[in-house]
Amino acid sequence: MRFGVPKEVQDGETRVPLIPEAVGKLVDLGAEIRIEAGMGETCRYDDSLYEKAGASIVSDHEALLGESDVVLRLNKPPLRDVESLAEGVVHVSYLDPFNEREIVSALAAKRARAICMELIPRTTRAQKMDALSSQASLAGYVAVIIAAERLDSIFPMMTTPAGTIYPARVFVIGAGVAGLQAIATAKRLGARVEAFDTRPVVEEQVQSLGARFVKIDLGEQEETKDGYAKELTPEQLEKQREMMAQHCAAADVVITTAQVFGRKAPLIVTEQMVAGMKPGSVVVDMAVETGGNVAGSVAGEEVERNGVRIIGYTNLAGRVPVHASQVYSSNVANFVIEFWDKEKNELVLDESDEIVSGCLVTRDGEIVNERLKEHYS
Repeated sequence: MRFGVPKEVQDGETRVPLIPEAVGKLVDLGAEIRIEAGMGETCRYDDSLYEKAGASIVSDHEALLGESDVVLRLNKPPLRDVESLAEGVVHVSYLDPFNEREIVSALAAKRARAICMELIPRTTRAQKMDALSSQASLAGYVAVIIAAERLDSIFPMMTTPAGTIYPARVFVIGAGVAGLQAIATAKRLGARVEAFDTRPVVEEQVQSLGARFVKIDLGEQEETKDGYAKELTPEQLEKQREMMAQHCAAADVVITTAQVFGRKAPLIVTEQMVAGMKPGSVVVDMAVETGGNVAGSVAGEEVERNGVRIIGYTNLAGRVPVHASQVYSSNVANFVIEFWDKEKNELVLDESDEIVSGCLVTRDGEIVNERLKEHYS
């Protein structure tokens, strides 16, 4: 079974979908791995390293796509790449399916079996394939490092002959995977950390990392079956903003991580809240790519409002591409290994399996994912 791994074509992307170590694991299964020339260069993986792992190198991008039974990539494919795919190919990547209906429809037209990495279920068995979580953890780390670099003061407390320097105050909004990693990183740097999440169930996790959990009574709150926070009502959002304004005003750094999968991110930090913050404070909006949690944040940019720096950098995980590529590559390889039939020596996608049914988007010319069909209708 031929696997093709093309170079990423998204502007500014430094991550790669497969590293040589993962190639070796797939070759050991019996897969034939073909890598586009130069695919690993952004992470300093020379073609020779892939050849040593058992892959062959192909220089023709379109031919690689058209001659592959399975295509493994990181970002959603451009439409021109979908046109180059073979009929019935298995295509594994991020897809942003709720916002990219044209790409999903094009994959269906190719009769592709499209696996959407964002839709891997959040179950114990699927943890090793959960690319959203692995990338979010790295993004949470990077968000704090960026904030520490852009803040005019230091994070840790220091007692010096010239006086005491008090620790920076960091307020993390959202205690999912990214938020918890942001909390842990800020604590390691010596900051005083507070965190808020709409799900009281995460209080113990926040406290275990040494942070103070901010309690705001929003009434009964639940998680989705995949562990995401459910969307708040307008009344709950307003109450949340009122209570958080005072915590933002006291903070040196605010990091927002709140996203609702498949929908626009909720606005949490308003213009009034930004205006109430101290000059020199830093806000990192980790949800900027899906609409943003912070009023005034701009995707890909750092802007200043009333002396407050608002950072809206995109693809935070891509700022640590070596490790981001390592974990994504492991997620993809684990998916293939999980569903590899040793007797048939091929990838077999059994739709009765909850992982496959959860992330399979198209098959036999149709969109088969129930969540997407409901969204598109």
